[in-house]
Amino acid sequence: MHELSLMEGLVQGIQEEALHQKFTRVHHVRLEVGRLAGVEVEALRFAFGPATEGTLMEGAHLEILERPGQGVCQACGQEVEVETRFDLCPVCGEGFVAITSGTELRVKDLDVD
Repeated sequence: MHELSLMEGLVQGIQEEALHQKFTRVHHVRLEVGRLAGVEVEALRFAFGPATEGTLMEGAHLEILERPGQGVCQACGQEVEVETRFDLCPVCGEGFVAITSGTELRVKDLDVD
């Protein structure tokens, strides 16, 4: 389950930022997770509790904003939504889709003291 190590890295990054920004408590975390990020959202949600235990994030509320995969068809030029990295264009059914978004895993914002 690599989601636990991802969440631990995220918590560590937020704690480092807390030193720079001088906040001592995190109440709410909003993450953006792209459909093509290779992350199981429910496993990430489950990992949040153990990863934040004993940190300034313990007890915080986690909100995950799931983002669709987007790309541009190399055959017809249409911007399309895709479910996987290797989907054919849903418009023309032929072209390779160059991914433009949906791979993100990032902190959108925090509510802190």
